[in-house]
Amino acid sequence: MNLANKITMLRIFLVPIFMFFLLTQFPYGAFIAVGVFIIAAVTDGLDGYIARKWKQVTNFGKFVDPLADKLLVTAALISLVELNKLSSWVAMIIITREFVVTSLRVVAVSEGVIIAASMWGKIKTVTQIIAIIVILIDDFSFTLFGFSFGQVTMFVAVVFTVLSGVDYLVKNWKVIEMQK
Repeated sequence: MNLANKITMLRIFLVPIFMFFLLTQFPYGAFIAVGVFIIAAVTDGLDGYIARKWKQVTNFGKFVDPLADKLLVTAALISLVELNKLSSWVAMIIITREFVVTSLRVVAVSEGVIIAASMWGKIKTVTQIIAIIVILIDDFSFTLFGFSFGQVTMFVAVVFTVLSGVDYLVKNWKVIEMQK
């Protein structure tokens, strides 16, 4: 297993550690959870950079890297709902988009088509990570039109989540048409 794939596997390993510290009464657990989440989020860019720079792109990495991202974000969203820091409908919009795009990719692969990550998808990931970190920190007194900073950042993430999902569907509709 190359270095890029090891970093991706580290991100998957960090997911339950993040959840443990966030959801238990461990002393300073919330602070540790934020640190673990940030480390895991940084590995998302790092593994891709290393894979491309050192020519370590593998089929395993192409499959597991997006899975690791989805596990991390989904775990954070579910945890935030559990902690009453996020509405369940927001989590469901984001999680539904992830299932739809992943399903589209699986169908595409079965047809011999590779769906690469788009710029919208990358923006979506960054805005989701920022929104999750802001909500985890939850130390802002700033409001905008009566909404907390965390709510505003999550709204932005939801908008980019929906836009990127629509972008994937529109650009890859031919894959769905192949199934008729």
